[in-house]
Amino acid sequence: MDLFGGDTSDLGTRDDAPLAERVRPRILTEFIGQDHLLGEGKPLRILIERDQVPSMILWGPPGSGKTTLARLIARHTHAQFVQLSAVSAGVKDVRAVIERAAAQRHHRRTILFIDEIHRFNKAQQDALLHSVEEGLVTLIGATTENPSFEVISPLLSRCRVYVLQPLGADHLRAILDHALTADAQLTARSIAVNDRDRLVLLSGGDARMLLNGLETAIRIAGSEGSGPVTVGRREFDEAFQRKLNRYDDGGEEHYNIISAFIKSVRGSDPDAAVYWLARMLDGGEDPKFIARRLIVLASEDIGNADAYGLTLAVSTFTAVDYVGMPEARIILAQCATYLASAPKSNAAYVAISEALEDAQQGPDAPVPLHLRNAPTGLLKELGYGDNYKYAHDFDGHIVEQQYLPDALKEKLYYRPGDNGREKDMKERLNRWWPKRRR
Repeated sequence: MDLFGGDTSDLGTRDDAPLAERVRPRILTEFIGQDHLLGEGKPLRILIERDQVPSMILWGPPGSGKTTLARLIARHTHAQFVQLSAVSAGVKDVRAVIERAAAQRHHRRTILFIDEIHRFNKAQQDALLHSVEEGLVTLIGATTENPSFEVISPLLSRCRVYVLQPLGADHLRAILDHALTADAQLTARSIAVNDRDRLVLLSGGDARMLLNGLETAIRIAGSEGSGPVTVGRREFDEAFQRKLNRYDDGGEEHYNIISAFIKSVRGSDPDAAVYWLARMLDGGEDPKFIARRLIVLASEDIGNADAYGLTLAVSTFTAVDYVGMPEARIILAQCATYLASAPKSNAAYVAISEALEDAQQGPDAPVPLHLRNAPTGLLKELGYGDNYKYAHDFDGHIVEQQYLPDALKEKLYYRPGDNGREKDMKERLNRWWPKRRR
C-alpha cells in the first residue's frame, strides 16, 4: 500500500528489485500487448492521449499489464498516483485518499489505483461511490475476477470496464528481448538465452512470470553478478518446476473451462472433451465435481438416445469416489469420451421444462376421474376410478385412454429425436398413440 508517497509512477527502481519491476515500461510506447485497447486509434489510447481518462476497471489475468497500464496513465496525464491493495487497505485508507484528493483537486488530479479490487467488500466499495461520481478521484481498479460478479453495480455503472487478454507468444518474446537489452544488470553479464519457446510456454501468457522465471534461471545457471551466462531448457524447467496452468477453482477460468468441457461433450467431440478434462485435472479441480456435471449432462444432452449414458455417469461418480486421483482421471476420460461419442437428445430436458412451465403458470388442472384413486366406498360412489382401463388386460399391454387433464389432453411434451434408441421409441409411441404424432 502506498499512501501519499508521491507519484509512484515516477519513482526510481531499486537495484535489488525483481527483473519484472526493473524493466517495467516508463512510457506508453514501451507497453507491449493489449493492442485492441492501446493500438493506434483504439479507444483507451485515444482517451489517454486526450487526457480524458474515465474511472475504469481493468479486468485481466495476472501478468497482462494492469498495474503497468495504470501507472502509465498517471504518468501520461501528470496525475497524482496513489496505489492501494485491497488485501490490506480498508475504508479508513480510502477516505484518507479522498480527503487528500479534495485538498489538491484544483492543482492536480488524483488517480487512485486499487489492486485486486474484487477483494474489497461492499462497504469498502460504497466508500468510493461519491468521489468517483463527482470526479474527485479517477478510480482505476484491477481485478482477475469477473467484475460483473465481484464489483457492486453502483460502482460498476460509474466505471468503464476494459478487458485485458493473456499475452501471446509474440508479445512475450518482445518483452524478453526488451529485458535483455534494456536492463543494465543483464546487459552487463552478457546473457545468452536458448530455447526461448520453452520459456514462453512455461510462462502461460504472464509477463511477470516470464521475467521472474528468466531471472531465476540465470541464478541457477551461474553465480549472480559475474561473467556471461547461457540459459536454456534445463534451467527454465528447474526454475518453473512446471508450466503455469491458468486455472483457479471458483474463479473465471474455472467456469470458462467447465463450460468448454460440457459443450465439447454435448457437441460430440471426444478429443476436445479430453483436453478440457485434462486442463481441469491438471489445475487441481475436484474430480467429483466433474463427475457430477457428467451425470447431469447424461440426462440433459443424451437422455433416451442412449439411456446407458446415465448409468455410466452414475457409476463413474461412484468409482471416482472410491479410487480418487490419479486413477480417477482414467475413469473420467472413459465416461467423457463415451458420452461425447453417444447419440444426443435433449427431448427429456425440453419435456420437463415445458411441463414445469404449464404446472407453474397454468391453472391446477384436476385429475380426470378415471385416473383417481378410490380407497373408500364414498369415493367409488363419486365416480373415482370409473372406466379406468387396466393396460395389462389388453393386447400388447397398451390401451388408448386419456391420461392428461382435459385442458391439456392434446399436449405433447416429450418429442423423441431420431438418434439412437429414441428413434425406436418415437416409432413405438406413434404406433401406440396414432392421434398424437410426434
